[in-house]
Amino acid sequence: MKQKIKFSLLYRDMWQSSGKYQPRVDQLEAVAPHIVNMGCFDRIETNGGAFEQVQLLYGENPNTAVREWLKPFNKAGIQTHMLERALNGIRMYPVPADVRRLMYKVKKAQGVDIARSFCGLNDHRNLELSVKYAREAGMISQAALSITHSPVHTVDYFMGVVDRVVDYGADEICLKDMAGVGRPASLGELVKRIKKKYPGILVQYHGHSGPGMSVASMLEVARAGADYLDVAMEPLSWGMVHPDLIAVHAVMQDAGFDVPEINMDEYMKVRSLTQEFIDDFLGYFIDPRNRQMTSLLIGSGLPGGMMGSMMADLKGVHQGINAALKAKNKPELTEDELVVWLFREVEHIWPMMGYPPLVTPFSQYVKNVALMNIVSLVNGKERFAMIDPNSWDMLLGRAGTLPGPLAPELIELAKKEGKEFYEGNPQDNYPDALDTYRREMEENKWPLGDDDEELFELAMHDRQYRDYKSGVAKTRFLKEVEDKKAEMMQGGTPKISRKNLLFAPEDGTVLIYSGATSTYWPEEELLITGEEVKKGEIILYLMIGKSIREVCSDRDGTVNKLLVKNGNKVKKGDPLIEYR
Repeated sequence: MKQKIKFSLLYRDMWQSSGKYQPRVDQLEAVAPHIVNMGCFDRIETNGGAFEQVQLLYGENPNTAVREWLKPFNKAGIQTHMLERALNGIRMYPVPADVRRLMYKVKKAQGVDIARSFCGLNDHRNLELSVKYAREAGMISQAALSITHSPVHTVDYFMGVVDRVVDYGADEICLKDMAGVGRPASLGELVKRIKKKYPGILVQYHGHSGPGMSVASMLEVARAGADYLDVAMEPLSWGMVHPDLIAVHAVMQDAGFDVPEINMDEYMKVRSLTQEFIDDFLGYFIDPRNRQMTSLLIGSGLPGGMMGSMMADLKGVHQGINAALKAKNKPELTEDELVVWLFREVEHIWPMMGYPPLVTPFSQYVKNVALMNIVSLVNGKERFAMIDPNSWDMLLGRAGTLPGPLAPELIELAKKEGKEFYEGNPQDNYPDALDTYRREMEENKWPLGDDDEELFELAMHDRQYRDYKSGVAKTRFLKEVEDKKAEMMQGGTPKISRKNLLFAPEDGTVLIYSGATSTYWPEEELLITGEEVKKGEIILYLMIGKSIREVCSDRDGTVNKLLVKNGNKVKKGDPLIEYR
């Protein structure tokens, strides 16, 4: 009898790996029945990751979006799965244990069947509560391995993680090849060993197509006994996203596997609707480079899903880097040359930083350090002149144990700056917080929602949830869309009144915008157009030499436009921000 291969459509990740936004709830409701009618999917990835946050940014209730989006799949008996980041839940920074626990109860009640849980460092301690809480809530616990390729990421290494999560009670294993750099033969061997040791464990493979190896990996893992393959579909397949259903289906069929038939009429309907969503407004926020594949990613190991933000960062520092090179009578760099330099810098510092798998948020940390290293080097300074706090937390062990050892120079730098290494359980650093958020909801007379789902959203995404409740989020989003349309149609720059500006207090290099949380990263916490700021609130930082200076708002106001980007060099008196 032929071995069956089942498919899961990554409709959420297709969008997240392409651009900033995803479809609104009305669009999701329109496309869902046609996905069902395609008849070839046993699973759909529906939410998690940035899904709830994006709905909040739209000014929509994310809980309504999840429930309505999932209904057709639940009714049809198609399993739904979400993506969550273990210690980080469905955001980019750590989550208290009581909030993590509530998440599974809420998502199960909303109709999510499977919790795909990954720790970016593959620290099994961070996955233990994910497995426990998912099963406690009645969900299927799928523990994901963050796949990468390095001297320490061997098949034996990954089997060590598998052994621990199976001990915790994980029902399934996912090979999350987020950068598509897993080597096909090694992945096949890993699946073979999982299946031999744990024959009752289902295995699902998830691989991005950016470097071009994931179809070969799919064939290898299928031959080794994998049960499910994650796929995308046009017009959002390939590039930095995932292999297309039709191609993978043909490969598997030719290899002798039992695969389901595809209703091509419905495929074309889903394809057409997806293109409509792109044409409506989502295409304004998709970087064209995310539609391209490049084998340069094999060396750097960077995930395709972060290429959009990386290119925006490079554009921000490009002018400043060339100005510094020109001042030293050195040749200026094209954007492509700068990309290659960044890839090489990531390759250089990745082993030094302990080989953290390059997946959210650790891919951003390594990329950001590499980018600031380039800025430092062109200005005659040493590497690691500036490391942001989140990257330090990773290096010091506060996010989990790094797979490899730190370079001696980083250990010495930590000692020089008086930083302490942490060996405890990362979750212990983040005390329970639900009671605090519950009081806030009571004071505001906000309903807790069915199954405490509104309480959960506030606790998980407090800043975005407050903006959603106040109406600021929707106003900001609509203006952002109009600004994008105007930018693409006109290309003009309006005149700015000086009285509405905030100016640079000193010469320096602009660092990442902070927003209300006063941190450099993660990206989701950056200051954005339409945000309300208070007088004295930190809104960005300047790197002056090796020191970092906070730049605070000089008034209460609303941000209308950011006039500088990360990495820009500014002089005292240069405009930084325009207020409304």
